[in-house]
Amino acid sequence: MSREVAERFGANVKRQRKRAGFSQAELALRASMHLTAIGLIERGLRLPRADSIAKIAGVLEIDPGELFEGIVWNPGDIYYGQFKPDQDATL
Repeated sequence: MSREVAERFGANVKRQRKRAGFSQAELALRASMHLTAIGLIERGLRLPRADSIAKIAGVLEIDPGELFEGIVWNPGDIYYGQFKPDQDATL
């Protein structure tokens, strides 16, 4: 399930980057990150740390929460919680 979270997060980064009119290279440069890291994040192969999320959101001039669109945690009562798909969100 965490793979699905990474893929959703990456799709959100990519969508917001394109909306802002940035290439991956420009986003990486402005966020002081490596181009490879941005590519891995957008492909859902890596989940960034909190500081990287803040950098990406800052460059894109969005609230960091927008990068989590469609990612929903379903807390458990006596069982472990799990991520559940957001039926309204699109990749």
